[in-house]
Amino acid sequence: MFEFLFKRPGDKGTESQAAQGQHAEAGRGDKGGGQGNGPAAKGGPQGGADGKEARRAEQAALARSLAGDEAAAVALILQSEFADVRLAAAEHVVSQAALEQVQAAVRNTDRRVAKLMQGRLDAIRHRQMEQRQAEATIAQAQRLLQEEKLAPNQVADLDRLWKVIDAPPQLAAEFDRLRAALRARLEAQVDLQRATIDALAALRKLAAAPAGEDSMQELERLAAEHAARLAGPEHGTLPRHLLTDVEAALEAARAALARVAAAAEPPAPATPAPAGPAAQQEEGQAMAPDSGNQQKSGTAPAGATAQGGTEDQPDATAQGGGNEQDSKAASEANSQAQGGPGAAVDGQPAQPGAAPARPPKEKKVTPADREANERFMALVEAMDAALAQGQLHTAAEHDKTLKDSKTGRLTAQQSERLAHVRAEYKRLSAWARWGGNVSREELVHAVEELPAQNLPMSELARKVSAMRERWKALDSVSGAAPKSLWEKFDAACTAAYAPAAAHFRHLADERHANAAKAQAMVDEVNALVADSPATREDWRGLASASQRLRQAWSRLGTIDRKDKKRLDTAFGKAMETLMAPLEEQRAIEVARREQLIEEVYKLDPADRHTVDTLRGLQEAWQGHAKALPLERRQEQALWQKFRSACDTIFAKRKESAHAADHERKAHLHAREAICAQLEAFAPEGDDKARQGAIGKALRDAAAAWHASGPVPRAAEARIEGRYRAAVAKLQGEADAVRKRAGTAQANALRDKLRLVQALEHAVAAPGPVDSEEWKGRWAALPALPAEHERTLHGRFHAALQAAAADAGARGAYAGTLEANRSRLLAEVLRQEIVAGIDSGPEFARDRLKMQVEVLQDSLKSGQKSGAAGSQAAQFVQLCALPALLDDRTASRIEALFRRIGAEGR
Repeated sequence: MFEFLFKRPGDKGTESQAAQGQHAEAGRGDKGGGQGNGPAAKGGPQGGADGKEARRAEQAALARSLAGDEAAAVALILQSEFADVRLAAAEHVVSQAALEQVQAAVRNTDRRVAKLMQGRLDAIRHRQMEQRQAEATIAQAQRLLQEEKLAPNQVADLDRLWKVIDAPPQLAAEFDRLRAALRARLEAQVDLQRATIDALAALRKLAAAPAGEDSMQELERLAAEHAARLAGPEHGTLPRHLLTDVEAALEAARAALARVAAAAEPPAPATPAPAGPAAQQEEGQAMAPDSGNQQKSGTAPAGATAQGGTEDQPDATAQGGGNEQDSKAASEANSQAQGGPGAAVDGQPAQPGAAPARPPKEKKVTPADREANERFMALVEAMDAALAQGQLHTAAEHDKTLKDSKTGRLTAQQSERLAHVRAEYKRLSAWARWGGNVSREELVHAVEELPAQNLPMSELARKVSAMRERWKALDSVSGAAPKSLWEKFDAACTAAYAPAAAHFRHLADERHANAAKAQAMVDEVNALVADSPATREDWRGLASASQRLRQAWSRLGTIDRKDKKRLDTAFGKAMETLMAPLEEQRAIEVARREQLIEEVYKLDPADRHTVDTLRGLQEAWQGHAKALPLERRQEQALWQKFRSACDTIFAKRKESAHAADHERKAHLHAREAICAQLEAFAPEGDDKARQGAIGKALRDAAAAWHASGPVPRAAEARIEGRYRAAVAKLQGEADAVRKRAGTAQANALRDKLRLVQALEHAVAAPGPVDSEEWKGRWAALPALPAEHERTLHGRFHAALQAAAADAGARGAYAGTLEANRSRLLAEVLRQEIVAGIDSGPEFARDRLKMQVEVLQDSLKSGQKSGAAGSQAAQFVQLCALPALLDDRTASRIEALFRRIGAEGR
C-alpha cells in the first residue's frame, strides 16, 4: 500500500514491468508468426492502409456532393473518422438545431469543427438577441404611439435605444414607420401649443382694447377655435397653466366686451364679473437636522501587580556579586590545578608560603592529619561523583568546601586526583556557561514573542514570572549572565508584562472604586434611617428604595478582602435598622390581605351584585399592592389564595350561566328561522302587489327579530350579518320595483308633455285639427300622478278648445303661445341654473344675469333654491306654461326633467 514511499526516481513499477514483459512476449510471438508466414505478414498492413485511403476518398466525394443537404452533412460529420471530411461537411450546417447537435457531438473530438459550430451559433444567437431587442423597441414605440400624452424625451430615449441595435430590414422598416408617426405627433403637439399661445396673445389683446361688433365676432371665432383644439386628439399635451390662462383670457375678453356693450345700452343692474383663476404658490423649506457625534474617551487607571501589588525582579547587584564569587572560585581552582597556591609540586602538595624550588620538609603524619586527609579526599570523591551526575552546582559547593578546608600532605596520586577533578569541573563549568547563555538567548526570544500571543492577563503574568524563575535557575547552574544579555531579558520581561501590569492596576482601581461605592451606599442607608418618622409614610418608596439598594449591593464588583467584611457588616446593620418599621407595616398589610380573602369567601355567588363586589375587592387588593408591596414569596402566596377564592366564586356563577347559554341558543335558532324565511321569501303578482308583500314581510321579520332575546356572543356578528343581507336583498327587490314604477311614470310624463307640445304646435300652425284623434292619443297614454295629470290635462284641454274655436280665438291662443316663448326660455334657464345644468355657450350672457337674480331671490326667501321639493314644484309650473318651443328648447326641458326626476326619486 505504501510502496510509493520507498520508490526511487529510476525505479519502475511492477505493473509497468509486467506490461513490458507482455508486450515483449507478444512481439516475439508476432515475430515468430511473421517468420513462419512471411508474405501474409508483409501484405496485412498494406491492405489496411489502402482500405483507409479508399474510405477517405469516398467520404470526401460524399462531402463535395452534399450541395446544402444539412441532414446528410450532420450524419456524415457524426459518422466520419477523418477530420478534413468533417470540416468539409461542416460548411453545409447552418440551422441552430443542427449546429447545436454537431457542436455537442464533436466538442471533445474535433476542435476545428467545434469552433466553427460555436462561431455560427454565436452569430445566430447574436442576431436573435438583436431581433428581440428590435421587437421590444418596436413594441415600446407602439405603446408610445398609443399613449395619450407623448413626451419628447421618451422619443429621444427610444432613438438612443434604436441606434445600438442591428435590426433586420423588415423590423427597421416597421420602426421607421412608427418613428414617422411619432414625429408627426410631436409636430402636431408643437403646432397645437403654438396655436394656443397665439390665441392667448390675441385674447389678451382683445381684452385690453375691446371694440364693437368685430371684436365680438373675433371673440367667438377664438372661442370656437379653442373648443376645436380641446376636442382634438392632442389636447391632453397642452400644459395646464396654458389652458388656465386661455380660459381666463376668454372670460376677461367676454367681460370687457360686456362692459362695452353695457356702456352703449341703458343702465342695467351691475353684475359681478367672474373672478379669474388665482395662482397659488407654495414654498417649502428643508431643514437639515444638526447632528453631532460625541466621543467618549477614557484612560485606563494604573493598577497593582498580581502579587499583592509588587513585582519580583532579579537583583542585578546581588546577581553580579554572585557571579564574581563564582568566577573567583573558578580561578582559584584553575590556579591550584596549574601550580598556583596549594598546588602539588613533584607529586607533593604545596604549602602556603613555601618556596617552589625548595623541597618540602619532612613532617611526621599524625592521626589528625590522616583523618583530615581522609575527609579531604572524601570531598574530592563527592565532587567527582557530582560532576559525573552533571550536578555542577553541587560540585561547585564541594570545591568551595575543599578550598576552605585544611588537610595534611597529599600524595602524588591524591594531588593528581584533585587536579583531574578540578580540571573536569573547569571544563564542565565552561560548557555550562556556554549552554546557559544559549538558554538565556532562547528565554529572551520566548519572552519577546509573548506580546504577540494575546494571552489572558493572568496567564501572561504567570509566564513572565516563570521566565524570571528560569533565569534565576540558570544563574545558579550556569553562572552569571553577561550584563547586556540580562538588560535585554529584563527589558523584554518588562515590555511583555506591561499589559498585565496595567490590567492589574485597573483591577485594583476598580476594587477601590467599588469599595467607595459600597461606602456611599452604607451612608445612603444611614441617611434613610436618620429621616424623621413622618417621611416614612411612603412605605412603597421605602420598599422600592430598600430593594434597589439590595440589588445594587449584589451587583457590586470585587472589593479588597480587608474592606469586604467591614462593609458587609455595616450595610447589614444599617438595612436591619431601616427595614424594622417596614416589616411591622408589612405584617399589618398581610392581615389586611387575609381579611380580603375571607370577604371573598363570604360572597353569595347567586347575588347579581356579586361581580361588582368582587371587582371592588380586586381593586382594593391592587390598591394595597401598590401602596406597599410585600416580599415576593409572601406576595405570591397571598395572591394565589385570593385568586383561588375568586375562581371559586366565578366557577359557581358559571354553573348558573349554563341555563342562560341554553336560552341564548334558543334565541339564535329563532333568529336563524327568521333569516331563513326572509331568504326563501319570493313575492308574486304585479309590481304593486310584490312591493306590498315585501314591505309586510320586512315589517313582520323586524318585529319577530326584536321580540327575540340575545344570542351567544360568538354567533352574534354572524347572525346579524345574515339578517342584514337577507333584508338588503328584499329591500333591493323593493327598490327595483319602485324604480321601475318611477321610470314608467317618468316616461308617461315625458310622452304626455311631448303630446301637449305637439298639439300646441298644431294649433299654432294653419290647418284643421282633429280633436278626436288627439283625444285618442291622450287616452292611449298611461295616467300620471294627480298633480302632473291635472296640470298637463288642463293644458291639453285648453289647446283642444282653442283648436275647436273660431279663427280669432285660435289666433289669440296662438299669439299667447308665441308670447310665452321667451317666458318659457327664461324659466328653463332659471331651472337649469338651480339644477346645475349647462345651458350652452349661446346663453352665457343671459345665464350670468339669471344667476344674479336667482341668488338674490334665494337670499330674500332665506331658503336653499336647489331643494328637491322646490325644483319639482317649479318643474310642474314649467309644464303648466303653454308656449311654442323649438327642438333645442325641448331637448333642454327633457334634460332638465331627467335631472329633477332623478333627484326626486
